[in-house]
Amino acid sequence: MCVFVSNASHVLEHIPDDTKAISEIRRILKPNGIAVLPVPLVAEKTIEYPEPNPHEAYHVRAPGKDYFDRYKSHFTKVEQFSSDFLPDNYQLYVFEDRSQWPTKEFPLRLPMQGKRHIDIVPVCYV
Repeated sequence: MCVFVSNASHVLEHIPDDTKAISEIRRILKPNGIAVLPVPLVAEKTIEYPEPNPHEAYHVRAPGKDYFDRYKSHFTKVEQFSSDFLPDNYQLYVFEDRSQWPTKEFPLRLPMQGKRHIDIVPVCYV
């Protein structure tokens, strides 16, 4: 059995028409293919920007935990592997004080509590 795996790590937050990009990733995968499509989680809910933000490497959105719902209409199954599901010595977190948002650099981001934020890796199955 041949399985094709596509990995687009931290790409979709840069693409204005991400629905088209997700659809194209799905189209090129073989049957039983897998796509690994993580984005940086920097908001509770996804925030779409009116234009690319030069302070954020030209991101066009601030993805939230809800962002992975966009994959569900394109793939048969979407599994989310969260950093907090791993044993303590393997947990990966983003350590960042987000309570000061919004700022000049991040004018549309809402404040987030805490300094330790989970990371989620979505695995999408054809």
